[in-house]
This record gives sequence, C-alpha cells and structure tokens, in this order.
Amino acid sequence: MLNWDDPLAKFKQPAGTTNADAERYARAAAATEMLARLEPEAVAPAKAMPATTPAPQGAEQAGATGLEQVEFGARRLAVDDKMMINCRADLNQLVPFKYKWAWQKYLNACANHWMPQEINMTADIALWKSRDGLTEDERLIIKRNLGFFSTADSLVANNLVLAVYRLITNPECRQYLLRQAFEEALHTHAYQYCVESLGLDEAEIFNMYREIPAVHDKASWAMRFTESLGDPTFRTGTPEADQRLLRDLIAFYVVFEGIFFYVGFVQILSMGRRNKMTGVAEQFQYILRDESMHMNFGIDVINQIKVENPHLWTEDFQHEIINLIRDAIDFEIRYARDTMPRGILGLNANMFEEYLQYIANRRFAQIGLAEQYPGASNPFPWMSEIIDLKKEKNFFETRVTEYQTGGALSWD
Repeated sequence: MLNWDDPLAKFKQPAGTTNADAERYARAAAATEMLARLEPEAVAPAKAMPATTPAPQGAEQAGATGLEQVEFGARRLAVDDKMMINCRADLNQLVPFKYKWAWQKYLNACANHWMPQEINMTADIALWKSRDGLTEDERLIIKRNLGFFSTADSLVANNLVLAVYRLITNPECRQYLLRQAFEEALHTHAYQYCVESLGLDEAEIFNMYREIPAVHDKASWAMRFTESLGDPTFRTGTPEADQRLLRDLIAFYVVFEGIFFYVGFVQILSMGRRNKMTGVAEQFQYILRDESMHMNFGIDVINQIKVENPHLWTEDFQHEIINLIRDAIDFEIRYARDTMPRGILGLNANMFEEYLQYIANRRFAQIGLAEQYPGASNPFPWMSEIIDLKKEKNFFETRVTEYQTGGALSWD
C-alpha cells in the first residue's frame, strides 16, 4: 500500500522552523537513513559534528592527515582551528587562510615557472667539446656539481612527498609543498638536460653520490633525516616527536637547501660571469632562485612552529641545532676543497670557508640563534646581487626572460 506520509517529517526541526538549511539537512538525513538500510555497517546516521576530529582516547595528539572520514553536519572551519602541526581540523579545506604568507609564496612560485628546454645550450656544447675551451679544473667543477645536485634534489623531493607533507597539518602550506615538490623534479630534469646536452656519462654523474666521498658524505648526512621523518610509524604529538620534526625540518631547509647548495651555486655562477658554460649557469640561476624561495618558506614554517609550540625551543635543543649546523659547515668546506683543489676563477677553498661561515651566521639569525662565527664576511658580494635583486633580464644577458606573466622575477 502506498504511504503518502511526508518522508522528511521526522527529520525536520519542530514547527516554526522553516529555514532552507533545516530542509536541506532533513533531506540529507533521510537519504543517509535509506542508504543505511542497504549498508547498515558502512553508513552511520547523520549527526552534527565538530570542525575538528578528536584524537582517540589515550592516543598522542597527532595531527590529521586529510584522509579522515568525511563527517556529515560538521561545523564550518574557522581560522583559529588551524595549526602548523598536530592540527585536527579538516585539511581538505584550503580556506580560510591562516598563513597568508604561505599562499603568497605558492602564487609567487607559480608565477616564476620555467622549463629547462627554454635555455639555449649551444654555446656550452661547443665549449665543452673544444680541446682548449675549459681547463681540467673547470671541467671537474661542472661534473662534480652536476653529480651532487642531480641526486640532491631527488633526496629533497623524497623528503617532501614521503615525510614532510604528511606531518605539516596546514592546507595552504601543503599547497606550497606540492609546488615545491614539482620544482625539485624540475631541477632534476634540468641536471639531466645538462648531462644529455654535454654528452656526459650519465652513470658517472648520477652515481657520483656513491663513488665520490665529498658528495657521498653530504647525501648520507641528509638521508639520516629523511629516514627519520619517513618512518611510517612516526607520529607527532609529543614534545619529543615534535622536536624531532623541528630538528629534521631545520636539517633540510636550513642546512641542505640553505648551506649545502651554496658552494656549487658560487662555482657554477662564477663560470657564467666569465662567459663560460652560460647555459648551465643560467639553469643554476633559475634553480638558485627556486631554492632561495624554498628555504625562506621552510624557515617561516620552522619559526611558526616555534611560535605555536614555545616549549620545544629549549636551551638543550638550541645547542643541538647549533652543533648540527656547525657540523654541516665542516662537510661543505670539505666539499669545496674536493671540487676546487687549486684556485681558479678568482676563487679558492679558503674563500669558501669564509663564505660558508657568513652564510651560517645568516641562517642562525633567521631561526633566532646567535651567530657562531664572529666577523665572518661575504667574499662574493656579487652573489648577493643575484639573490637579492629582481631582474627583468637574465643575469648573464643570454636572453630576456619573462619570469612572470606580466611581471618580473620574484625572490620572495
């Protein structure tokens, strides 16, 4: 027998409330009940839920992942629900923004898009093939740095997609991390393009981090921190775990991208300034711009975690970080001596020691620590020009580049 009763009546609010939201809720609840009759174990009745998902009782206060069950009837997300780590709010809702700087960095990165094939390598190929165009020391610099960087950016990308993305519980920051991961892949593409263009032995270059001690030592140092965060059983939510995350973020953003790349950048860009290997140098200039933005983003994340979790920044932990950065400087000095056993291009290993101490002082200050190398100065002031100035024309004047649609190069 047909039933003409209102199927939504029992889900509606008491008489007198006739707003559209109540009507929509009633319809959705009725649909949920009907589906539950078909799959009673798979569908729970609709109910009002908080905007954040509570952690299981007795569990660590680890953050959400974005893969939680979609709860019907949850209230709308508020800015104050968001946190950098250990956030239980819905990570699939990009807005409202809490960290507008992260969204702006994402927009800047998208505007600065480039591709390796856009850069003309013809002059580099001719110079590399000529017998007297480059010295053996200059060739060593090119090959060593392609060897280090070709796998270094893969290590960074692995760290991002297998570890950091899971542990950062803010959607606008995750949006930037996705862009950064793409850029790391782009950089690896650029090194492959250089290797292919110059006709280098691919196996020699890409396996260098397993064959050359100075390259291996830096990669091995970084792998400790990728393995730490990449542990599938690792969860934040305790002071010890949160410090571990903070330490590993410092290792990757402050050290690996903010220190370990700079000897190579100086060496390759110095060749470009002398009109040698200008195509490779132009690739590295684009990469330097990207990496500067990555590092600045990472430092902002690190400092935001400190603001939201001041109990993590203990005196003992600060000493641990200082020692970590000082140890990294020693690794990079050894790399400088390995890649440049003799002075060339107006550079020598002692100048790099001074430069690395200068860079380290900047990194210490950026995360709120005291400078550790008093009096260290910058022996390569032209590097500051490359990093700090916004340019409409390529630094090496090989071609005019539109870095942004209707705009100029952004280093923010």
